[in-house]
Amino acid sequence: MESDIINWTNKEVLELLQKDNISSCVIDICRYNDIDGKCLLSFVDRDFYECPFEKLRLGERKRFILLVKKLQKNNRMAMCELGLYDEQLLASASTNINFLGTNLSHLSYNLRNKVPTDLVYERNPDCMSSFTPDFKASKLKPEVWKTAIALGYVFLVTWVTAVVMVIVHDKVPDMKKYPPLPDLFLDNVPHIPWAFDMCEITGSLLMAIWLVVLFFHKHRFIILRRFFALAGTVFLLRCFTMLITSLSVPGSHLKCEPRSYPPADDLTVWGRRLRQAYDIWSGAGMSVRGVRTCGDYMFSGHTVALTLLNFFITEYTSRNLYLLHILTWVMNMFGIFFILAAHEHYSIDVFIAFYITSRLFLYYHTLSNNQALMQNDSSRTRIWFPLLSFFESEVDGIVPNEYEGPVTIMNNLRHWCVQLLVDVKQSSVAKIAGIKLQEGAAMGEYSVVKLVGGIKRNLSLVEEYKNTQQGLVTLDKNIQAGLLDDSLDPHSDSLKDFKSPPSPNYKKSI
Repeated sequence: MESDIINWTNKEVLELLQKDNISSCVIDICRYNDIDGKCLLSFVDRDFYECPFEKLRLGERKRFILLVKKLQKNNRMAMCELGLYDEQLLASASTNINFLGTNLSHLSYNLRNKVPTDLVYERNPDCMSSFTPDFKASKLKPEVWKTAIALGYVFLVTWVTAVVMVIVHDKVPDMKKYPPLPDLFLDNVPHIPWAFDMCEITGSLLMAIWLVVLFFHKHRFIILRRFFALAGTVFLLRCFTMLITSLSVPGSHLKCEPRSYPPADDLTVWGRRLRQAYDIWSGAGMSVRGVRTCGDYMFSGHTVALTLLNFFITEYTSRNLYLLHILTWVMNMFGIFFILAAHEHYSIDVFIAFYITSRLFLYYHTLSNNQALMQNDSSRTRIWFPLLSFFESEVDGIVPNEYEGPVTIMNNLRHWCVQLLVDVKQSSVAKIAGIKLQEGAAMGEYSVVKLVGGIKRNLSLVEEYKNTQQGLVTLDKNIQAGLLDDSLDPHSDSLKDFKSPPSPNYKKSI
């Protein structure tokens, strides 16, 4: 059967359908569309729900589906011959699950094509469909200008966060009046002085790994603006939580008290606050760089940074690198442990930070990977996820984890620099051409003015010439009229003059 099904004709397919009591509607459709054995093996999930099978009743469709799935299961070798089945790829897809499921590639559904979820058999590889939908994005424009906007957004948010941290430090509750709150972890784990520095060292290692991934990733600008958008949003939310409620200092080892601002000639109170905010902003809020703050407990910014770096490294590296993913998760968990062991935050601060960061990451990527869902509810998406709606407008699927080697990166950088120089040169040439065009237009305008002036002068000369001619004609008529009057007078001396030829002087006088 495995070797013969490829050679089945339409007649043999119809005999199989009749033998299995398949509906006559299905038989007629297969007869009309000339369905043979190869066609049955190449059926995919969406074919059962699209034309010409879209009007089948549920029972008819289900029986036909079960028959085709059974044929595909029993004829996997034939499907391999046709190039419809890759057993190695199928086995890796069933076993290669990312650590704790943070890679969202397996969470996306082809909603645009409306693939039914009841046809996806994930647990048993033998029952999986031969159809592997391609969820990769069809257009992945770098859109560097959007990445630049995201960078400006995260810079603005981090500056606002630094200012808010200065404000909450100035209103931190008095430790004598408000002792540390009861905490399940802090009350049972002794204080470790060097733990907070270890947390920041762990975060620096995660940042180094993330920069390496970002450098070699082909779609670095897309994932970079996603990182900026999520980081800015989480830290903006942190600003509100810090301002709304001021928690008491979590440990007596922390020397926290409101700052006093004695009068000074050089700076005002807000001027010194902004200077302190700049120190926090330039030091990235890290204690190893000399930044010490109090009152910014709800929720932990260090936990946000650790979690974001871990999730982005896990998402944008191949799932085959499970050792790297385990390492990043261990570093994330140990970093959180170091924060609590240093008694720098309450346990609720760390828990809330991890939950909010992970949920926002999952929501953002789930929506961006399923553009059909976002487009079907675009109005609500624009309201609740404005950054997602803006930054992901040109991404219509999953961003694949494709990488570039150093040679390719250098060649792309060289081409980019050459293109930039060409664009700058063209813009300068265009600018010079524009200046020359303006000068030519000015000269042309001057020439037109001169030409119009010359034409006016010529017209005035022509008019003057016409007036002169008219005057001469009038004078000639007057002279002729005067001579005629003299000729009519019989006693006129002029008649006498006509009897003899006039002298030259007389002609000249006339």
